[in-house]
Amino acid sequence: MHKKNRQKILIVDDSTMNREILIDMLHDEFDIIEALDGLQAIKTIKDYNTSIDLMLLDIIMPEADGFEVLAVMNENHIINDIPVIMISAENDDSCIERAYEMGVTDYISRPFNVSVVRRRVTNALALHAKHKKLLGIITEQVYEKEKNNSMMINILSHIVESRNGESGMHTLNIFSITNVLLRKLVEKTDKYKLTSKDMSLITVASSLHDIGKIGIPSAILNKPARLTAEEFSIMKTHTTIGSSLLEEMAVYRNEPLVKVAREICRWHHERYDGKGYPDGLKGENIPISAQVVSVADVYDALTSERCYKKAFSHEQALNMITNGECGQFSPLLMECLIESHADIIKELQAHSNEKIQENQLKNIIDELIQYDENDNIINPLIQIEKDREKLRFFTMKSEELQFDYDCRTSVVIISEWGAKLIGSRRTVLNLGGNDKCILGSKHIQEFASVLKTLTPENPETENHIIFDTINGKMCGKITARTLWENNNSRYTGVIGKISGLTKIEM
Repeated sequence: MHKKNRQKILIVDDSTMNREILIDMLHDEFDIIEALDGLQAIKTIKDYNTSIDLMLLDIIMPEADGFEVLAVMNENHIINDIPVIMISAENDDSCIERAYEMGVTDYISRPFNVSVVRRRVTNALALHAKHKKLLGIITEQVYEKEKNNSMMINILSHIVESRNGESGMHTLNIFSITNVLLRKLVEKTDKYKLTSKDMSLITVASSLHDIGKIGIPSAILNKPARLTAEEFSIMKTHTTIGSSLLEEMAVYRNEPLVKVAREICRWHHERYDGKGYPDGLKGENIPISAQVVSVADVYDALTSERCYKKAFSHEQALNMITNGECGQFSPLLMECLIESHADIIKELQAHSNEKIQENQLKNIIDELIQYDENDNIINPLIQIEKDREKLRFFTMKSEELQFDYDCRTSVVIISEWGAKLIGSRRTVLNLGGNDKCILGSKHIQEFASVLKTLTPENPETENHIIFDTINGKMCGKITARTLWENNNSRYTGVIGKISGLTKIEM
């Protein structure tokens, strides 16, 4: 009978006596599963899958021996999930070496020693647990790194999009269409030798296809009417501007992602017949990364509403592209587009349900990024630092004791001027305790009772207050506002000021 939460050990041995000996040694601590030969072991592994924590595997057995079991486990990558200890009376070095080469964790020879068996089983399980934990940490770190990289690329792309009339979903749409087309392409042909890593790089790099538009004047980007020949010549330079920006990144220039992004930036407006720009590349001289993104870009441009046009239907867009109205594309990619059209529509319709996120993101970007009169980006960090300096100046000149209290950490931060006035540190722990800062223990209780009456709908209060400092008692007018979590479910602190400060003579 299996007990809950106990680890499972599969014992594979054609000898009933050997199985019983091992069961007697281990059944107090582990749940035991038995297999009489190699074939039964393989079936048991498939039935239980990774719920088996450890296998004790004999070498010499009828039907299928231990090495055949290991071969199946290696072929199906199960050896990475279930640690194996080989058990045998064979002490041939070549046999033992072969077992280790096939991935076994340990080797136990018969006759069995109780303490040795228990110790090696415990060690194997502990080692595998550490391995899984480490693998999990590494996997999580890689995932977080890739997620953050993709997130930053998409933020940068959305910043570029915020300057023109394109939909904020354009980057996400290009990402999805590119991914669908690549999957169909590798399904149809191995001509381009694209690995899963290559496909991932192209898909992520597609988000940067229009990064060069950051160097195009807004008057041209957002012109609602048809561009003049001169304006269109300027617009076309976004391809070379984008590739140059990436080329100038000396530290990352040779990174695979940057190389692919550079190809896409420069050549995603090339056409298969050589009539594209900026270099007039023809046919397979155009990198496949740029070819795929080119199709994705045109398709999304047709099916999206812009300041200068209405959106075409998905069927109209498909017909326009395949009929050559948008330039010539690879015949193979046209087959991919036709065959995967339903999947593309499904992906883009899913995105249409995310418009609210688009608007939220655009608002964030509008707050983050600003432009000067010459259409140049103002560094947000510089702007933040300027705002901090302004705040510091006005705080110093206001002659008010300003404070910020976080109830979760019991930390009060006092303005520089106020801290000097009352003879206190700027950062004070344990408000109302031994530190005599803004309020003495009596007055903080009175003030706290007032704060308890405030709500997210009515968060502010004004009172006259007497408070203790190390320089004596003072009075003043306290104005405070309570702070709440986004959903208004919990009070998190208070900010405020004490003005009209007067020392009370004793």
